[in-house]
Amino acid sequence: METRMNTSEMTVAQIARTAREAARELSAASLIQRNEALNAMAAALDRSRALLVKENSADVEAAREAKLDAPLLSRLELNDKKIDQLIGGLKALVKLPDPLNRTLLARELTPGLNLYRMSCPIGVLGVVFESRPDALVQIASLALKSGNAVLLKGGREAARTNAALFDALDRAVRDTGIPAGWAGLLQTREDVTAMLALEEDIDLIIPRGSNAFVRYIMEHTHIPVMGHAEGLCHTYIDKNADVSMAVSVTVDAKTQAYAVCNATETLLVHRDIAEAFLPKAAEALRAKGVRLLGDEMTREIINCEPASEEDWATEYLAPVLSIKTVGSVEEAVNHINRYGSHHTDAIITTDVEAREYFVSHVDSAGVYVNCSTRFADGFRYGFGAEVGISTSRLHARGPVGLEGLCTYKYVLLGSGQTVAGTLDGTWEYTHRDL
Repeated sequence: METRMNTSEMTVAQIARTAREAARELSAASLIQRNEALNAMAAALDRSRALLVKENSADVEAAREAKLDAPLLSRLELNDKKIDQLIGGLKALVKLPDPLNRTLLARELTPGLNLYRMSCPIGVLGVVFESRPDALVQIASLALKSGNAVLLKGGREAARTNAALFDALDRAVRDTGIPAGWAGLLQTREDVTAMLALEEDIDLIIPRGSNAFVRYIMEHTHIPVMGHAEGLCHTYIDKNADVSMAVSVTVDAKTQAYAVCNATETLLVHRDIAEAFLPKAAEALRAKGVRLLGDEMTREIINCEPASEEDWATEYLAPVLSIKTVGSVEEAVNHINRYGSHHTDAIITTDVEAREYFVSHVDSAGVYVNCSTRFADGFRYGFGAEVGISTSRLHARGPVGLEGLCTYKYVLLGSGQTVAGTLDGTWEYTHRDL
């Protein structure tokens, strides 16, 4: 069996160099190999349940003693249900088509000289993520399926769980032909600082966390960064909304889960529908234990606490919802573009013009019509899983699955053509799509 060095005995530079070497091999691994490795990962998680739950319980207990915020504590827990979901995600990923070696463009430049744009891995990823240990499995599996090596750094509050997960996954793929060192687990904040300096060996940094954290990463590295920042999501109830639908969607968008980046944090309501909608929505939300904050116009219709300027810019990750009454779809869009995090925002309306205005003017990765913001998720999009939800505007946006972890190369197949020949008339450009 292949001997693998324990990453805890290596420097970050050594881990990254090993990952660079592994990435070259992994990029050429067959789809069968990569899928076999994913199936092995799923089996390993199933076998390791008892250990994973034990290590996670220790993390959760330590986090409680340290008085970790409730939303982070909720994300930290890894139980049998979450392990089942991870196994299901791995099996779903196996069923997805190969993201590599896809022909994205085929063009004849001149007879006998054909150009192809082919999908390929980015190379080596450095991913820093929050307290959710299940993110480690999702990120590692997406990296492997897309042919990328990856350095992983989770929150210190999940250190035991992450170590157990990483060990189970790494051991699982040893007999599948996946190169040693394809993944490395970083331990400390100092490791992250060291990683940010390794621009020769790391191709892309993916930070998941607050806007301040993402900005810090961007300011302290020359490596390209694809930011996965906080989710300050909105639902706007247009004057022509169906009230029953609006209440149902609002309750789901706010209460289906609280400690998630795609939960609605601010509700915008057109003043022409406010008296019909707000009392019903407030009753349904309060029945779920949601604390309501509102602007002056909202508080004239329902009894709630006053909302401050700070509330419009707050991601609560808790049963708290701020409500603002607006005079038009234009005012709603302006509020979203000013205060939102460009994550996911929704409109509830039966009006085609309002819908089209909202979709074309809201500057977010996800713009929804008549549905819950909670659908912003790689698994729900059919991506198998996600590395995170990118709020960047370049390369990949929204839930980042396999395609978001790929780039492309140009392959030119010729039969002796020369540029000189195109100048002297021997060959003429046809630029014909094949």
